[in-house]
Amino acid sequence: MEVNKILNADILDIIFEGRNKEYGAYDLRKTYNKRLVRAIGGTVILIVLLFLGYIISNLNGGPKKQTMVVEDVQLEDVKEEKKNEPPPPPPPKVEPPKVEMAKFTPPKIVPDKEVKPEEKPPEQEKLDDTKIGTVNQEGVKDEGIAAPPVSDAGKGVVEAPKDNEDYDKTFTKVEIESEFPGGAAAWLRYLNKNLRYPDDAVNNEIQGTVIVQFIVDKEGNVSDVQAISGPDNGGLREEAVRVIKKSGRWTPAVQNGRQVKSYKKQPIVFKLESQ
Repeated sequence: MEVNKILNADILDIIFEGRNKEYGAYDLRKTYNKRLVRAIGGTVILIVLLFLGYIISNLNGGPKKQTMVVEDVQLEDVKEEKKNEPPPPPPPKVEPPKVEMAKFTPPKIVPDKEVKPEEKPPEQEKLDDTKIGTVNQEGVKDEGIAAPPVSDAGKGVVEAPKDNEDYDKTFTKVEIESEFPGGAAAWLRYLNKNLRYPDDAVNNEIQGTVIVQFIVDKEGNVSDVQAISGPDNGGLREEAVRVIKKSGRWTPAVQNGRQVKSYKKQPIVFKLESQ
């Protein structure tokens, strides 16, 4: 390059003097500033458009946000309808046959002439097959006929029925069901703290009630946890089973005043609510 042109020449022209400017490096460096200005300008325009779109969407109400609502429901016992059938007829009364009895009174020592005929003791031969009583009664001979039970004369003595219940089995129906320690209020607090709505279910707006069945033993330990109904997609069943397994010890069921091992069905409601 001539000396008189160096002062007015661009730095790139000086660097690429005598080199192949058609190769591409010269053109890239020459147009770098223009391309940088265009990129920054496009980015600024895109940010402005997104900001304007956000403002317009908020003015129109914006998208509805989904929140999780945890509810607990109690399963009611299904009452079986009993048909009004007439009661069976009472069994016929079977009266035991009358047994022949001979009157026998305690002997008294009196003169023979004062003894009345009806007060004479019966002969020994008649007493072999005749019951001894306080009155004379005609009937069948006493050949081992069982006499009717003797009344307790109003003493009120009642024999308690024998308890043949097996308290080591797993009960399906009990007098007092097992429950979470602290009752329904404590159970709801536990769910609100530990239940997590699966992301897959939130994204696909899956909701519903999952029924979890498990066993609570005599010490309150939880085992054999499985979901038996409810949505089978979105991870709701898996989350319900996880929460039950993590719940710790429960209050055992009671049958006839004893703590027993029993089945428990616990519903867990997953619900998405729009705000």
